[in-house]
Amino acid sequence: MPRTLSARDILVRLVAFPTVSRDSNLPLIDWVEGYLAEHGITATRVPSPCGTKAHLFAQVGPDVPGGVVLSGHTDVVPVDGQDWSTDPWQVTERDGRLYGRGTCDMKGFDALAIAAMVQAQGMDLARPLQLALSYDEEVGCMAVVDLVAAMVEHLPRAEAVIVGEPTGMQVVTGHKGGTGYRVHVRGYEVHSSILHRGVSAVMEGARLIQWANDRNAESARATPGPLAAPFDPPWTTLHVGTISGGTAHNITARDCHFALSFRVVPDDDPETWCAAFEAEAARVEAAMQAIRPEAAIHLDRYFAMPGLQPEPGGKAEELARRLTGDNGTHVVSYGTEGGQFQARGYSTVVCGPGDIAQAHQPDEFIEIAQFEAGAAFLDRLIQELQTR
Repeated sequence: MPRTLSARDILVRLVAFPTVSRDSNLPLIDWVEGYLAEHGITATRVPSPCGTKAHLFAQVGPDVPGGVVLSGHTDVVPVDGQDWSTDPWQVTERDGRLYGRGTCDMKGFDALAIAAMVQAQGMDLARPLQLALSYDEEVGCMAVVDLVAAMVEHLPRAEAVIVGEPTGMQVVTGHKGGTGYRVHVRGYEVHSSILHRGVSAVMEGARLIQWANDRNAESARATPGPLAAPFDPPWTTLHVGTISGGTAHNITARDCHFALSFRVVPDDDPETWCAAFEAEAARVEAAMQAIRPEAAIHLDRYFAMPGLQPEPGGKAEELARRLTGDNGTHVVSYGTEGGQFQARGYSTVVCGPGDIAQAHQPDEFIEIAQFEAGAAFLDRLIQELQTR
């Protein structure tokens, strides 16, 4: 007889794999594939181009259209520099909470989805239940494109995708899109006493960062459009989280590196924002090169994540509302892989256990009550898939 693990036991196994985005997720994928195989469920891998990671998808039930996809990512953010009071790679229960990296974002939902697949395998489903586990969600939601393409090619089209990011089991029908640039400003070193003869990459990079600050201030003063109004904040935001550069306090900096990201509301066109930033970078670069022709600004646009658009009357929204009883209007400013599914014709919502405020934090946790609410939601979903 195959072993049947509880969702909690599965969560313990998943958290024990330190699948930080910079590292391989293959040990976790090996385990999930093997566990599903024990229950007669065939999983398919979609390897990364470098071969060190893989997506995984599977299906139970009849090979017909109209099913439901449970979508989750397997990667987590680092714990480096965070002050944890527990081992981040072990699930620790305390005060009604399960602590551990990824318990909230989003191995909690992954565990529930895997348990649901095994549960559904032994039932007479009228429509299939599909599982989609991805890698590299935390670094831009781009890799999942290959997973979605493989599912479109090999599985019957599902009528709904449920992305289980933490929403407190509320039905989220929209989120911002995103894009970003890795910026390398190349200056020219001279002694800072004659800085007018050189080009400080740090100070020129600061002009681009100030441009981002100015755009944020302008957007905050503007009246938001109807699609942007429900968001917090209701405008496109520009952000620089890290910056590095320079050699010493008395040398004009030769190099400056930072990443600039955009979280774009549905009313706005990401390409318009990108064109504006590239034009500003070209203007600053021209002024730099007027002093030293060697100076330059290099832009690497490293991700482009579509937003999730509300689908009034969409299959995914109808299903999730029916199963949760939630009829409120909810949108979020963080991004998910839902936009990539929707961009390829899937009706999609975001609905999962946990609170996004706990994601990426030291002592990340999921409330046990939320974990159980997620399990009950999937129980109702399986019952739904048994109906003709």
